[in-house]
Amino acid sequence: MSRKIIVAGAQLGSIARDEPRRSAVARMCAMMRAAHRRGATLVVFPELALTTFFPRWLLKGDALEAYFETDMPDADTAPLFALARDLGVGFHLGYAERTPEGRHFNTAILVGPDGQIAGKYRKIHLPGHFEQEDWRPFQHLEKRYFETGDLGFPVFDALGARLGMCICNDRRWPETWRMLGLGGAELVVLGYNTPLHYPPAPEHDHLQYFHNALSVQAGCYANGLWAVSVAKAGLEEGCELIGGSLIVAPTGEIVAQAQGVGDEVITAQIDLDRCAEIRANIFDFAQHREPQTYGLITAPKR
Repeated sequence: MSRKIIVAGAQLGSIARDEPRRSAVARMCAMMRAAHRRGATLVVFPELALTTFFPRWLLKGDALEAYFETDMPDADTAPLFALARDLGVGFHLGYAERTPEGRHFNTAILVGPDGQIAGKYRKIHLPGHFEQEDWRPFQHLEKRYFETGDLGFPVFDALGARLGMCICNDRRWPETWRMLGLGGAELVVLGYNTPLHYPPAPEHDHLQYFHNALSVQAGCYANGLWAVSVAKAGLEEGCELIGGSLIVAPTGEIVAQAQGVGDEVITAQIDLDRCAEIRANIFDFAQHREPQTYGLITAPKR
């Protein structure tokens, strides 16, 4: 029985600070229809896909809370869920979540073709800083606005595959990929908002996209899995975000890649059985891992 499916990355161009959620959702619906016409059964949207990337400003009170979702779906996102049901397409969506207890997370959900939430992940590796730093041309206040994710790295059975999720900076950490690989993930879906300019180390600006692709390709190869990694891209409120959304094979090869920095759909047919090429022949965890020697990896922070 074939385990081939068509997946889509739905890269979003910039979202203005005053652009309403319903506008972003309408753009996502248009890309979902385009992906469906190409035969895709899963569409991956970026991190914090409903709004501009608000951690670049110091916000307080209602001005901050306005960026968080308390229900999913709600009135603004309901059309996306309804379209998924009508088309029989699953999707991944990143957003800012406020729980009933008042906790705040950078969150992603996996929604099945029935329009029901099949899985949730909360970002663990939060980048940036906590206090306003006036020397920066823009802020990166994720550590101020979000708590560290509390759901671990779950892997879900959905769309005929074992699916895992991570978010943006998570992709840079090998531990993310290893945890998902150990959990049996065959496909990892993720979104990112990555600036072209990195204020703490501007000498790395020319490497921003290279490091993005490198982290995804290495994670796929070292764990024998597929990935769909999707950007919010373009010039957004004075901050230039890299594009280059990509789909990567278990061999680490890029099989599809966005060419611009606007709304763009990329697709690829992936064969989930190809995970065995790497897992059986190179990174056979049961045969070759030596976890008893890896103590420093899980030692407490110093």
